[in-house]
Amino acid sequence: MSLTIGILFFEDTEELDAIGPWEVFSFALSQKDDCRVVTLSESGDTVTCAKGLKIVPDFALADAPPLDVLLVPGGMGTRREQHNQGLLDWIAKTAANCQWVTSVCTGSLLLYKAGVARGKQVTTHWSFVEKLREMGDITVRDDVRFVRDGNLVTSAGVSAGIDMALWLVGEIYDPDFARAVQKGIEYYPAPPYTAAV
Repeated sequence: MSLTIGILFFEDTEELDAIGPWEVFSFALSQKDDCRVVTLSESGDTVTCAKGLKIVPDFALADAPPLDVLLVPGGMGTRREQHNQGLLDWIAKTAANCQWVTSVCTGSLLLYKAGVARGKQVTTHWSFVEKLREMGDITVRDDVRFVRDGNLVTSAGVSAGIDMALWLVGEIYDPDFARAVQKGIEYYPAPPYTAAV
């Protein structure tokens, strides 16, 4: 089975929103023939993420290959990009042909503005839940790491994208393969200081 997963980048993308799932998907697809993860930006030029990481995308949106999975990360850049009609149109058009459409953190805002998440159940970063609810025509859950509504899968903030990506690998292939990927990347969260949170 061939599979192309595209991860969108824009200025001020939150790094782990994109890189966490990229690690999961890249590790998984490295074990599969004719499968790849590609990075995308509107112009194809280098993108500077929220904390300074620079990404050189594989493709500009105009040159992007057909995608089976689209991942839209969050970050402060979503506040600007929600007004970028060209980007929103591309998201809507691309999402219509994807098997799965996903977001991490406030990437759900771009999916909402593109019309992809209208009338759907989603989640987002805890600090953005109420703002997204106020936009209307959307059900925003704040008690989950990720939520599925049809072929739309949205996750809470930052590290939650790793959980979502592993679940999606299990759906595309099977849970045992996803568990092997989890072991391969040694993802066994045991955060310190949890008693003080």
